[in-house]
Amino acid sequence: MASERAASSLDDALDETDRRIVNALQGGFPLSDEPYREAAEPLGLSEAELLARLKRMLDERALTRFGPMFQIERMGGRFVLAAMQVPEADFDRIAETVNAFPEVAHNYRREHAFNMWFVLATEKPEGIADAIARIEAATGLAVAAFPKEREYFVEMKLDA
Repeated sequence: MASERAASSLDDALDETDRRIVNALQGGFPLSDEPYREAAEPLGLSEAELLARLKRMLDERALTRFGPMFQIERMGGRFVLAAMQVPEADFDRIAETVNAFPEVAHNYRREHAFNMWFVLATEKPEGIADAIARIEAATGLAVAAFPKEREYFVEMKLDA
């Protein structure tokens, strides 16, 4: 039922042009001095209109994120999946605290003993331990870290 409501509200949030934007930009983005202008042209849009539509979709949460995905290890950094067991009564407060850390890439709730999961990204591998220690100090809760053992590439494109 909740997923039907989410799909319905997404349908209401996107018009045909928005759908064409989402579908076109999932598979790549121009690397140039004017990437938004180049991305807008095949869609029959101006750069300003593309930017305005992306901003609106992000503001309305039809899109939760628009940006590059980096392989941080190639740049000398590190990603770690982390989880916490957060008392339900404190979940929103703890989520706000965790999300305030610049190392937290995203955070989501799961129906599990470990009910809060988030990704930590640091510029250097040793930054992970420091970020975990600061999050534990700020929340009073233990952070379980799950470092990547192997990487898989699965490209997933969704038709809007």
